Amino acid sequence: MSGHSKWNNIKRKKEATDAKKASIFTKIGREMAVAIKEGGSDPNSNSKLRDIIAKAKANNVPNDNIKRMIEKYSSSSEGADYETIVYEGYGPSGIAVIAETMTDNRNRTAAEMRHYFDKYGKGLGATGCVSWQFERKGVLAVEQEDRDEDEFMMTALDAGADDVMLSDDVFEILTTPDDFSKVREALEGQGISFLEADIQMVPSKTVKLENEEDIKNMEKLIDMLESNDDVQEVFHNWEDAE
Repeated sequence: MSGHSKWNNIKRKKEATDAKKASIFTKIGREMAVAIKEGGSDPNSNSKLRDIIAKAKANNVPNDNIKRMIEKYSSSSEGADYETIVYEGYGPSGIAVIAETMTDNRNRTAAEMRHYFDKYGKGLGATGCVSWQFERKGVLAVEQEDRDEDEFMMTALDAGADDVMLSDDVFEILTTPDDFSKVREALEGQGISFLEADIQMVPSKTVKLENEEDIKNMEKLIDMLESNDDVQEVFHNWEDAE
């Protein structure tokens, strides 16, 4: 994914419609319900819940909403029936696509995933068919604002980051999955807020689409996947057009 369009797309999501915001809240709430069921409702002792709270804040979920979510899922059995299923497939021209889902009805979700991939891409594949092209990494994004590039990079590396890149006035900080929480908390402790904070599948290389129809179908595939309430995350190796 090209840095310029990637971060501009994320910034635009922060100005999403109420419907899209509601969808984001629903998905984060689902993750929170599962995390609370597995590890309890105290973020101090539940690192997974702490990470989800950081993700919620990066997605502009208000603190009051986060508090209400925790209270709600602490006193309910929601989250008990959800299972995580990862779908791998091919977009137009063989673009690698991964959809991580959390569902209480695997038959429904499988049918919907198959429909999207068949209609706008080249179909679903077997487990592992495209994931070998990605590496799981912690990703933290921080707007540069008035921060000195060299100073901030040293701050992130001292906190335990593997790599730091500056693209389109946004610092992209990469960590191992195991170090993600440690690095995030170290930066949070310095008053740094995030444009993005999550563990992701990062492609080893990206692919450009030249055909207009392929580009439109790829955009539609991503939109359909991201609009589905069961889909938590979508990863791909398409180098987005500007």
